[in-house]
Amino acid sequence: SVVWRAVKIKSQNMSHMLLGLFLAELLLVHGAVEDEAPLCRILRSPEYPLLAKEGDVTIGGAFSIHMKVTQPPLSFTEKPAYLKCSSVNLRMALRQFRFAQTMIFAIEEINKSDFPLPNVSIGYRIYDNCGSTLTSMRAVMGLMNGGEWAVTKSCSGQPAVHAIIGETESSLSIVLSRTTGPFEIPVISHSATCECLSNKKEHPSFFRTIASDLHQSRALAQLVKHFGWTWVGAVNSDSDYGNNGMAIFLSAAQEEGVCVEYREKFNRAEPEKVMRVVEVIQKSTARVIIGFLAHVEMDSLLEQLSLHNITGRQFIGVEAWITADSLLTPNSFSVLGGALGFAVPKSNISGLDTYLIKDFWETDFKCKEKDKGSSSERACKVNHDLDELKEYVDDVAKLTYTSNIYKAVYAVAHSLHSVLNCSDSLGCNKTKIMESLKKVNFTIKNGEQVWFDSTGSAVARYEVVNWQQDPNGLIEFKPVGYYDAFLPPGQRFVLRTEEIMWPGGNEELPVSVCSESCRPGTHKVLQKGKPVCCYDCIPCAEGEISNTTDSTDCVKCPEEYWSNQNRDACIVKNVEFLSFTEVMSKILVFFTVFGVLLTLIVATTFLMNKDTPLVKANNSELSFLLLFSLTLCFLCSLTFMGRPSQWSCMFRHTAFGITFVLCISCVLGKTIVVLMAFRATLPGSNVMKWFGPVQQRLSVVAFTLIQVVICILWLTINPPFPFKNMEHYKEKIILECALGSPVGFWAVLGYIGLLALLCFIFAFLARKLPDNFNEAKFITFSMLIFCAVWITFIPAYVSSPGKFTVAVEIFAILASSYGLLFCIFVPKCFIIVLKPELNTKKHMMGKT
Repeated sequence: SVVWRAVKIKSQNMSHMLLGLFLAELLLVHGAVEDEAPLCRILRSPEYPLLAKEGDVTIGGAFSIHMKVTQPPLSFTEKPAYLKCSSVNLRMALRQFRFAQTMIFAIEEINKSDFPLPNVSIGYRIYDNCGSTLTSMRAVMGLMNGGEWAVTKSCSGQPAVHAIIGETESSLSIVLSRTTGPFEIPVISHSATCECLSNKKEHPSFFRTIASDLHQSRALAQLVKHFGWTWVGAVNSDSDYGNNGMAIFLSAAQEEGVCVEYREKFNRAEPEKVMRVVEVIQKSTARVIIGFLAHVEMDSLLEQLSLHNITGRQFIGVEAWITADSLLTPNSFSVLGGALGFAVPKSNISGLDTYLIKDFWETDFKCKEKDKGSSSERACKVNHDLDELKEYVDDVAKLTYTSNIYKAVYAVAHSLHSVLNCSDSLGCNKTKIMESLKKVNFTIKNGEQVWFDSTGSAVARYEVVNWQQDPNGLIEFKPVGYYDAFLPPGQRFVLRTEEIMWPGGNEELPVSVCSESCRPGTHKVLQKGKPVCCYDCIPCAEGEISNTTDSTDCVKCPEEYWSNQNRDACIVKNVEFLSFTEVMSKILVFFTVFGVLLTLIVATTFLMNKDTPLVKANNSELSFLLLFSLTLCFLCSLTFMGRPSQWSCMFRHTAFGITFVLCISCVLGKTIVVLMAFRATLPGSNVMKWFGPVQQRLSVVAFTLIQVVICILWLTINPPFPFKNMEHYKEKIILECALGSPVGFWAVLGYIGLLALLCFIFAFLARKLPDNFNEAKFITFSMLIFCAVWITFIPAYVSSPGKFTVAVEIFAILASSYGLLFCIFVPKCFIIVLKPELNTKKHMMGKT
């Protein structure tokens, strides 16, 4: 039985539950009369089509020409007087009625042609479902059962139609598909886009000449991301169409990094929810609103937004309403001006415009539109429901869905052609139009190719349109780009941004973000308890950068690089060393050269007065050797300046160690000579024969050789080397000489300190020996200065950073050298130059 198979359909929401209840009651009545007579029995009066024509094969049609139906009673056994339709919007009614006309136009065109169905006439049965689920179910039952019940009170068990064109809305299409599915009657919709209809297990008989919302929802997310709108609001119809489409958009938006401040939904029968949506929009901070709405819900929302004067929002629309003429009201542009959205591409079918505008009135209503120049023609008026619509002279090119209906009719015709030409040898099924539909692939007369993908949907192509006003103040839907899901990923989206007019007539792109973009040099830190698009911009730490906008993290610079001041690029670290060009180096060089000059002056003075008692009494040989070593000490400070290299690092430390040992060895020799000289004056003492000139030279050489051995061992085992110190300063590299072996370095310094200590002890012991010019006193002072300098040097050396470490070392060398030069030689030079009368043997011996 027809009703027995249909009652098995699942009921997942209210519409489907009503469908199940309706069919179940039919089943009960059928069962009640089954014992009396094997006849199908219809309840109440039959459902008659709005437009019909007989033919060899019949195509059904279902369109929502009227959009309002009165509330039905709860019982299906009551009389059907409640099913009264009335048009709410005349533009909408005309649009839907022209869909029916387009279906008739395509059928008549096929009937007049020799292809694809020669000698076969196509009839049609077109129903008006009033946009109601209950009325739609009655229309479906009428399409399946035909009109024979009204005459014969019996049925053949075969569907009255071979295919159905419609419905307009997704929710009604779901009802239609689930009702006709068990009978394998294909349903081809021209505008039902819900992705849920792509499920072939649930809707095996459903096809459509429009793409599913899977592509449109993803394209919406890409459009929003393209303009940098990361903070949007979302409103959708509380229907299969709106809920499924919005769910796909939300998922795609999350992948694109777009956040949704709110999501509201309402149904056309819930005016109180519309008010709540208006309140949410008014309080929100998102300036962009995604409206995944059917045109009826969008009409209700637009009305309330206009009443509350909510303007300046950027609406992003879907194909269901973005080009709907029903929304063109005097106040609509203040709300929707600048709106962007996806529309079904326009497609001109030759001959259709003439048929729709002219032939409809002349042929179907036997009248003509009023002509001011003629009074002989009968004007269209009274006695028909569409009397008021004759005053509209609409542009047929705006009816973007008409080509989809045209394609749907031709798809059925080509499928019937394949079935009628099927033979057993081809292995095809003559009765399965649905199987044939899956394989259709043809081109209509305007050049467009028609075929269905695996889900029964057409190719996903959209126009991107923008609500604009022309110079005359008329609203136009201006194409500003396109989206083609079947092109390669980088070529799917094309936008002509310069042609877009934004809300309020502005030419500047509106901004809709929860937080402003984080500039390079900062990174995003999410605000607690808020979506990922709400964040604070925190500057990158030192040594880290971010060189992109809205960076989620900062990247650490490589070891030899450092972040610039803006923290958006890594730059090479400054390499720091004590170069000769620095002011500090110039000062140190000056004192070095000055010390060398003073030493040379002293040496010259001594050389010129080498035969005087003062010079002879102070061991002239050791004095000249000491002056030579002091010159080397001054000069070795220069080796610590300049860029460190492998050779300079080894040379500077060894030169320093050996020259200073040579210097201290000479001082030590002079001290021992003074001490031994007075010991030799004691009766019976022969000490001087053990410390004569030869022994003095040998002692200097011996003391110096020990230091040479220490330096050789240091350089052999673990020598100093140039080292990039990046630990002390993070923002710069200190190029210094690493000690290599710290033991070697401190052994060199320790040995110098030991000799200096011995000098100090011997000089201290000889400080009170009787002599008018006791050199031991001056050596004592020089050693005090020397030891004080180098004792102070140790903590300063350890704590001074970078090039200052080298500067401290140079300062210690110069200070100790100047101390020795001044304390030992300046008093002598004073006497030689300024007090020559004291430079006598008698004065030296203390006899004057």
